[in-house]
Amino acid sequence: MVTPLDTARRDNVILVHWHDLGRHLRCYGADGVESPVLDDLAASGIRFADAHATAPLCSPARGSLFTGRYPHGNGLVGLAHHGFEYHPDVQTLPALLTNAGYRSALFGMQHESADPGRLGFDSVDVSDSRCDYVVEQSQDWLRRHAGDDRPFFLTAGFFETHRPYPADEYKPADTSSIAVPGFLPDTEDVRDDLAGLHGSITKADAAVGRLLDTVAELGLDDSTWIVFVTDHGLAFPRAKSTLYAEGTGVALIIRPPSRRGIAPAVYDDLFSGVDLTPTLLELVGLDIPDAVDGDSHAAALVEPDGATVRSEVFTEKTYHDAFDPIRAVRTKGFSYIENYAARPALLLPLDIADSLSARSLDQQEVQRDRPRVELYDLRSDPYERNNVADDPSYTAVRSELARALGDWRVRTRDELPDEATGTAIAQAFMDAFHAKAAQVAAEEEALPSRRPLGARRELAGEITSGER
Repeated sequence: MVTPLDTARRDNVILVHWHDLGRHLRCYGADGVESPVLDDLAASGIRFADAHATAPLCSPARGSLFTGRYPHGNGLVGLAHHGFEYHPDVQTLPALLTNAGYRSALFGMQHESADPGRLGFDSVDVSDSRCDYVVEQSQDWLRRHAGDDRPFFLTAGFFETHRPYPADEYKPADTSSIAVPGFLPDTEDVRDDLAGLHGSITKADAAVGRLLDTVAELGLDDSTWIVFVTDHGLAFPRAKSTLYAEGTGVALIIRPPSRRGIAPAVYDDLFSGVDLTPTLLELVGLDIPDAVDGDSHAAALVEPDGATVRSEVFTEKTYHDAFDPIRAVRTKGFSYIENYAARPALLLPLDIADSLSARSLDQQEVQRDRPRVELYDLRSDPYERNNVADDPSYTAVRSELARALGDWRVRTRDELPDEATGTAIAQAFMDAFHAKAAQVAAEEEALPSRRPLGARRELAGEITSGER
């Protein structure tokens, strides 16, 4: 186990998480993005080059980050505002740290429970998840508690970079400066859509800068792990809600406390969302619960020895706005996907279906039948376009990955409902959504996930609670 530098003086942790970003930052090769703060954070910390969410949508991905358990193990196989919740026995990272003596607080975004009081924090303020409010409250909290004799775990959850991108809040980027990612068509609509996203990124990046300035001002750099992560891929077609790399690939940057003396690095090994909780627990010298599915990478970060922690990551999708059961395994060289129900090639969630980018899709391509099995050779096909599942030269690879995925499903007790049951469950929560949406004022976003104010996100518990 990696032990803390001084057990009587445990490290603090500040976790900043954004929405729907994927790896769309300049430090990950996204040309035209203005993200100087996060680029500097990556240069001074550890940038994870191949980190993946366990699921390509919000609640399941976030649930794994905060529990170290796969969605089908912790209960969040669908969105919290559709009624999915953690199982009663699930322990969260904030609860584990709080029980170990940490002062814990959440400001801003959460999408793991209809009741934020169930998340395990000492105090929560989810009244507004826009970055300016979240950072202002986080700065105030740090100034009041930086001198306490307790270590702290501060979580700052940004609404950004979730849709929508209103121009009066996020100045759109110049479309001529945008490099369109290779998985999207280069059209005027796509460029206009990306311009809004880029404006959101720039504003949120500046907000992170103000938070980091306060950390330095208070002398916390030497004792605090700074963790930046996003939940899943971009809210664009063929990204979010798919198990392709653009749907599960995430930005993850960790800057160690300066007193640790850990050099900046690029961590190229595979990393899963279930690995974050065990990694952070070990980094601060706490035991990892047996129920955790993930692997700790702490030793590899503190004292790199070249050993590989994991050789594959497993990803899943069960419910989004429909029942869409998919499972996948990804290695450094290949992506293998099993689709368990007859669906169109792209089943777009509501927030992408009405986007500018969706208008640029070839509908014939979107509506074609999805194959039962997909296999992609990432060495020559990084955007996963050429399905080689039926190519005889890949028979051995397909068999090996199918066996690995099957073994994982058995080992983690992954059981899917049948088509009729799963479809009925999805129909029920979508019927409830449409009934509520019909009562929403014309000027308000119908989707709860598009609303940054906590009182409008269909939360059951208190919006603010605990000692601030």
